[in-house]
Amino acid sequence: MKKSAFIPARYAATRFPAKLMQMLGSKTVIRHTYDNTIATGLFDEVWVVTDSNIIFNEIVGNGGKAVMSKKPHESGSDRIAEAIEGMDVDIVVNVQGDEPFVKREPLEKLLQVFDNETVQVASLMQVLTEEQFIADPNYVKVAVDKEMNSLMFSRSPIPYHRDKTVIPTYFEHIGVYAFRKQALINFTNWEMTPLEAAEKIECLRYLENGILLKMVVTDYMGVEIDTPEDLERAVSFL
Repeated sequence: MKKSAFIPARYAATRFPAKLMQMLGSKTVIRHTYDNTIATGLFDEVWVVTDSNIIFNEIVGNGGKAVMSKKPHESGSDRIAEAIEGMDVDIVVNVQGDEPFVKREPLEKLLQVFDNETVQVASLMQVLTEEQFIADPNYVKVAVDKEMNSLMFSRSPIPYHRDKTVIPTYFEHIGVYAFRKQALINFTNWEMTPLEAAEKIECLRYLENGILLKMVVTDYMGVEIDTPEDLERAVSFL
């Protein structure tokens, strides 16, 4: 199977515009993400998919591969789907541009689940323990069944902790996805679904169309950069 990683990279992020071009140490955030994805050694190709000439030139000017989107897109998955339509690829991994501390082990685990031919889409999650993050709507939570298939994604804490004698496990959804090519193409042909529109969580579109996501537990992935405060945390982490 041919495996390729694609990094959707939008310049005008709502909460933190131009965050991918912020300096993190000696390189921009998007360069860290790209270089660390390459360094895993897991992929036949790694591409940045962007709507920005600035990001495109940042990657290509430093010897990387990038492709410009031809039209506006609601989500990173839509942006990648446009890029892969004419490409020879079997498994597509979506690495978020604002996840600069990419590591090999989580992505390797993610790819391994596709040895099961019934898996169409997979994603990563990690255990959340701090109350402030469990309650924070910027941290997307996921509930899973006994086989680690997704049941629901939400910005609200799930499960709701009604019975105080039970200690629930909270998982944060990490926005790193893997798809079979046709599953991603199908995604872009479906209309935005009601839960997806309400929560602004794109993977709910899969659930609302009957496609489960196989969830893979990983350890700490570093810092996802959504705000200037996150960038400060990333600098400390680096």
